[in-house]
Order: sequence, then C-alpha cells, then structure tokens
Amino acid sequence: MSSQARGAAPTVNVDQVVEQGRFGAFQFGLLLLCGLCLIIDGFDVQAMGYVAPAIIGDWGVSKASLGPVFGAGLFGMLLGSLVLTPVGDRYGRRPVLIVSTLFFAVCMLATTQVTTINQLLVLRFITGFGLGSIMPNAMALVGEFSPSSSRVTRMMLVSCGFTVGAAAGGFVSAALIPAYGWHSVFWVGGAVPLLLGIAMLFWLPESIQFLVLRRRPQAKAARWLRKLDPSIAVDASTRIVVKEAKADGMPVAELFREGRTGITLLLWLISFMNLINLYFLSNWLPTLIHDAGYPTGMAVLIGTSLQVGGVVGTLTLGWFINRYGFTKVLGCCFVAACVAIALIGKVAAVPAFLFIAVVVAGFCIVGGQPAVNALAGTYYPTALRSTGIGWALGIGRIGSVVGPVIGGQLIAMQWSNASLFVAAAVPALISALTVARLHRVR
Repeated sequence: MSSQARGAAPTVNVDQVVEQGRFGAFQFGLLLLCGLCLIIDGFDVQAMGYVAPAIIGDWGVSKASLGPVFGAGLFGMLLGSLVLTPVGDRYGRRPVLIVSTLFFAVCMLATTQVTTINQLLVLRFITGFGLGSIMPNAMALVGEFSPSSSRVTRMMLVSCGFTVGAAAGGFVSAALIPAYGWHSVFWVGGAVPLLLGIAMLFWLPESIQFLVLRRRPQAKAARWLRKLDPSIAVDASTRIVVKEAKADGMPVAELFREGRTGITLLLWLISFMNLINLYFLSNWLPTLIHDAGYPTGMAVLIGTSLQVGGVVGTLTLGWFINRYGFTKVLGCCFVAACVAIALIGKVAAVPAFLFIAVVVAGFCIVGGQPAVNALAGTYYPTALRSTGIGWALGIGRIGSVVGPVIGGQLIAMQWSNASLFVAAAVPALISALTVARLHRVR
C-alpha cells in the first residue's frame, strides 16, 4: 500500500488501499447511506402515482389534469441528470448528495402546502430536477470505495434501493392516506430525507480519488483513508497518489475525448432504448393485461411481477457480470428481453406463461438498467464518473418520457395486444445489437 525509498517521502496509493480493504462498518455505512438516498429517489418517483386518486377526490379535478404533473417530475429528473451531475465531478460526490437530499426534503414538505394543479406541477418539476443528481453520484461514490472484485455487485446492490423505494411508497401510502390524508405521505417523505441529510453531514465520506485528483487539502483524504484502513500511517510528509491523471476540461466535453466518443454514444443509445421499454411496461402493462380479460387485482399483480423480476435481476446480475463481463451478460439479457416481451401478448391467455414472460422481462429490462449504469460507472475515470453515469441516464430518461407516449398513441390506433408487445420488443432488440457493437468497440 505504501512505499518509501531512502530519503523519499512515504507514499500511499489510494487504489491499492481500496483493492486490499476489507468490508467493515465503514463500508457498510457508506452502502447504507447511499442506498437510503436511492430509496427516497424511488419513493419520490412513485409518490404522485399513489396519492393521485386522493388528490383527484380532494380537489375535484380530472384524471387528465394530473398527466402533466407526472411528466413534470420525470422531465425535471431528466434535466437534473444532464445539468447537475457534472457538479459532482467538479465539487465532489459528498456535497452534491447532501444538498440534493436536503433539497428533496424541503420540496416534499413544501408539497404539503400546495392547493392548485399549477403549484403542484411546478414543485414536482423542481423536485425532480434536484433528484436528478442522486443516482449518478451515489453509484460513483460506492464504486470509488469498492475493490474491483465486488465493484459492480455493490453498485447494483445500492441501485436496487430505487426499486425498493418505489415499492415502499405503495405500502407507506396505503397505510397513511386512509388515516391521515394524502398530505401525510409528503410529511413523511420530507421528514425521512431531512434526518438522512443530517446523518450524511456526519458520516458520508468523500471520494478519496476525487480529493487527490482535485488537489484538496491532504488532511481530508487522510481522514477517509484512516476510516478505510485504520492501520495506515499518514502524516504531513506522506504523498497520497492515485493511478489516474487529472482531467482539466469540461466534464461533458471530456466524454468525447481520448477515444471515448464511440462508447459514450453507444451507452446513451442502450440506456435510451432500455428506458423506453422499462417505462412502457411499467405504465401500460396492468392496463393491457386488464384489457386482455383479467380482473383488476390480477392485472395489478402481474404488473407488480415486472418489478419483482427487476429486483431479482438487480441482485443477481452483478455476480454474472463479475464472472463473464458486462457485454456478454447484457447482450444475453436484452436478447431474452426481446423474446419475453414479444411473448407477453401471445401467451396472455395462459396465466402461468404470462407470469413467466413478465418476470423474465422485468429481470432483463428493470434489472438490466442498473447494470447499464454500472457499466458507465466502471468505464469512465474518476474525474468523469458522475457525469458519465448522469448523462447516459439523462439521455435514457428521454426514453422514459417517449415510451409511455408512443404506447398511448399505438393504443389509440387500436393496435392489438399481440402487436403492441411485438413492437415493444424492438427497442430490446436494438439494445442487444448495440451491446454487440459495444463489445467489438471495447
């Protein structure tokens, strides 16, 4: 970990310390704090869907009037991913995560005071914009404290918090709304991140690689080094080094330099196509299954199985990626997703086959997206990691807006369920072909 020639200052290599570090209380605390950040991120994305019926009844507004409110939150997250993630590469993961979490808390508490659709729309956009930087910075920070042997697994494990938060929002809302009204969801949704933000002020570390590359005071890097490995002796004469060189340009522009252009564009295309599928299925699957003749409860259950498959995929794909590599695993995932999605409309009359097709689609599509994010996180160097993940996710989130809209247009054109799911399989096929191209480029 450290070396010292005669008469030379002792040197500590951060990358070696991380590679040789053991998983202990410090690493667990980092995963917990970053995982909780993503849980509140997922909670927010689904919160409006859970409280929408209560707001409609309370305010006496139409269902259609809430459509722009849903879109405003997603559009805000899209812009936040593009605009705010370079801030993490310039000023650090820690301040961005803390400020974003506290900002989210304030926005959720402010939502309890809105009285009109327009106020709600504006606040949802602002909230989404602030949340756009959480996932890229949380995944980058976890990756920078993880040895290569478990880096992908830990990044995907933390990203699973998003799905957990989305599911938790349903349970919390179901318990609170009947007893205390829809405002209570936002009171709880504001109090929890407020406490989390305060905890992060004390315990969330900063990336040591970032501190060294940005030439921040050595005492800051030494503090987190000793947390990572208490046996390390670091004093004023110690040189703390990393294997990477400092990037001086604008982070977004650097995504297209030093031979990174091709892979950057391919990552964007994969994320875009996969999120078209993810949000088309998440939004329209229960409705289409209901139209196929299933009762509402069964349709919701089948829709939920998509997310169950996604959780299983997120928790298991990291192991396969560590063993076989990103492109082989993702290529197989998207080919399987293409087949499974196309079959949903064909096997809808047989519940068992329908459940299997939906779970496989969720495993590959929902579970595959954290893998795509992790691929960006492992490809880009420290100075570009947050920007690389954030821009791939931001471009992908254009697909999250496009997917449900295209689905609605095709439904309006009275396409059959079988034809709709065959069409939905096309983005997965494009993703598979793009991964094959990425494999050759890398």
